[in-house]
Amino acid sequence: MPDSPLVNEDEKTWEKMFRTSGAVYRLREMELDRVGLSLSQAAVLYFLSTSPEPPTPMMIARLTQRQPNMTTALLSRMESRGLVKTKKSLKPKNWTRVSLTKKGQAALQRQLSERRAMNITACLSREEVAILNTVLTKIHNTAIEMIRDMKPSPKCDPLP
Repeated sequence: MPDSPLVNEDEKTWEKMFRTSGAVYRLREMELDRVGLSLSQAAVLYFLSTSPEPPTPMMIARLTQRQPNMTTALLSRMESRGLVKTKKSLKPKNWTRVSLTKKGQAALQRQLSERRAMNITACLSREEVAILNTVLTKIHNTAIEMIRDMKPSPKCDPLP
């Protein structure tokens, strides 16, 4: 990107983050395509496997930074494929809980066999990884704050 007085350093950095995110996202999509999963499905399987208790669809929406209605539709498609199961729990107040099935656990193992994108930071030193994690956490937290400050449009609910 040539230097331009119309683009400041923050905007140049944003463009680099956007391009990098897009490239890593595409790499992971290609890996997961080999095992028959989408990136969204892989994220749900991962979060289900690491959750101490079966989460609710709303918890999954928060973890994946997706809209609740999109998450519900995704979970419905995953349930029809046999990857997850939903069950009403009596506590609290008849909430739906989501858990992995055996087929979902097998799909999780298949996705974990494809790890090039997930290990992309191997090109960095441990110190660089620690710095990157600190920086990404700061950026993520700032983005969440900014989302909460914005007034939602009818198509977009703010994150809780």
